[in-house]
Amino acid sequence: MPSYQDTIAAIATAPGAAGIGIIRVSGKDALAISDRVFAAASGTPLAKTPAGRAVYGHIVSDTAETVDEAIALVMRAPHSYTREDVVELQCHGGSVVLRRVLGLVLAHGARLAERGEFTKRAFLSGRLDLSQAQAVMDVISARTDRALSVAESHLAGHFSGRIRTMREKCLAMIAHLEATIDFPEDDIDDVAIDEVEREVTRIRSELRALLATAHTGRILRDGLLTAIVGKPNVGKSSLLNTLLREERAIVTDIPGTTRDSIEETADIGGVPLRIIDTAGIREATDAVERIGVEKAREYASRAALVLALFDGSQSLTDEDRAILELIQDKQAIVLLNKADLPAVTTAKDLSVDAPVLSISTKDERGFDALTAEIARIAGITETPEESYVSGERDAALLRKADDHFRAALATIANGLSADFVSIDLRSAWETLGEITGEKASEDLIDEIFSKFCIGK
Repeated sequence: MPSYQDTIAAIATAPGAAGIGIIRVSGKDALAISDRVFAAASGTPLAKTPAGRAVYGHIVSDTAETVDEAIALVMRAPHSYTREDVVELQCHGGSVVLRRVLGLVLAHGARLAERGEFTKRAFLSGRLDLSQAQAVMDVISARTDRALSVAESHLAGHFSGRIRTMREKCLAMIAHLEATIDFPEDDIDDVAIDEVEREVTRIRSELRALLATAHTGRILRDGLLTAIVGKPNVGKSSLLNTLLREERAIVTDIPGTTRDSIEETADIGGVPLRIIDTAGIREATDAVERIGVEKAREYASRAALVLALFDGSQSLTDEDRAILELIQDKQAIVLLNKADLPAVTTAKDLSVDAPVLSISTKDERGFDALTAEIARIAGITETPEESYVSGERDAALLRKADDHFRAALATIANGLSADFVSIDLRSAWETLGEITGEKASEDLIDEIFSKFCIGK
């Protein structure tokens, strides 16, 4: 079992060649261990260097061999990410040199950090609550500016601040009710129950407003899985390239050019779309194309959004009608492409319960309307970023807390005594505490941080 008294170290930058790579060292021996591998050009040990200083020097081996030029950043407890002594060794970003430097640090007494252990120490030291800690990975993985704004807002504590306010109100109600239980001669039971009923109703209203944002928050965090489907040569690859603003897919006049599925992420009006460009759906002429068509049908069936593309300059074919059948009961947007040409097929020719838009991948006609429709489906509004519920865990706990508040109202409606109402409120209070980590179990905390990358 790892000890949180250990000094830990890890490579904190992404794998691959780069101009700079960082080894992060944290713990009570961070300065002493770093002094064994880092020689400052000034000759002053890091242990005697004031906090907040960047020191130029070299990484040296046990045999005094120079391994790399480096800069050491010194941060002293409690003014660091983990609230421990921290040293960051900034070296050149090659994988070989970083592994060499990390090996020296580990050889001199540090332990290799586990996944998310730096952020876990920030949580355990009280620098971050659990909601803020989870937002760290959301900041790293944000795919759009809007997703980043939500993650930064959560990291700043705006969302968890609202949760703590609810908990404080809940605890005040519990104290009020327990006072009526302890001092029944004061005859304030009915008044207290009425006040609790009104306050619980207000809190439930706020909870439901938060829960209404969970769908959008999940999309901003994880992306909206979107499949582009259509028969060959209707412009699917051109649509992908236009959405991505780059030539990602091969575009030709030859039917069946796309035989496998291509997945990319695009920022469409702040919505991160995980777009899959599929093979043209038709009767396949060979085994390879047949596999591509089957995969296209599979992606269409599991996608959260389908962009169904048709050639608006041509009459509908049997292949088109099969695609219309495929998207029945799916969240879809029907796109009539080639709006730069005379229209032959229009929205009235389609029997589909989905929005129909005319676009042109050639001159980007209709793409503003497409962006607006995607934003509408994703639920993007002018809601402040701190108001989004961004994770399924938080949403599930909010629903559970709401169930306890609803039970409290039912207990009041059934005329039961204040101690029964207090039990329901305490359950809600504890459930809300799981969101911020104040009531989370050690196993749950371990599970959450195990999903982080090493070095964070």
